[in-house]
Amino acid sequence: MQQFMLQRLQTEVARLKNQHRALIATSRANLASQARIHQAVLALLAAPSFEHLIQIVTTDFAVLLDADVITLAVESVACGQAHLSVRGVQLLERGTVDAMFGPDRDVLLLGDADGDPVVFGAGAGLVRSAALLRLKVSPQAPAGLLAIGSRRVGKFHPGLGTELLGFLAKSLSVVIAGWLDLPT
Repeated sequence: MQQFMLQRLQTEVARLKNQHRALIATSRANLASQARIHQAVLALLAAPSFEHLIQIVTTDFAVLLDADVITLAVESVACGQAHLSVRGVQLLERGTVDAMFGPDRDVLLLGDADGDPVVFGAGAGLVRSAALLRLKVSPQAPAGLLAIGSRRVGKFHPGLGTELLGFLAKSLSVVIAGWLDLPT
């Protein structure tokens, strides 16, 4: 009986050690994500011009956020306009953002999905996991989104916390509104 109880306790200790290691790994990953988001927001705030801000988002964010493809997508307000000449900025048809997110969601995580060419443009073929963030720049601005894509399946999975991504989207929205002199 004593042997059985000792073996049971050893199994329980091993299980608790594994949980402890997993908790530490998760905490480290969360701290790294938080540091990446903070660096990205600081880069936004340091942009010397609106054009540079767009460049930071569409190029620098990939490195800062450990992603493979980053795009900004904005709904069109002009009829017949099919594309923009700015690299990394996609033009969407009216109503696309609300159709993607629905009325109550601002962050959409896709753990195992092919990249949508409408959102990711030429980089869509690289995307196997994505985070789509609704941008609420201003009531006077068209709807938009920030799309973050990764080659790694599962990088953005539905169980992932979205607070930091939501903070990034809100920060970007405020900075864009500031540059465009729009009310938030």
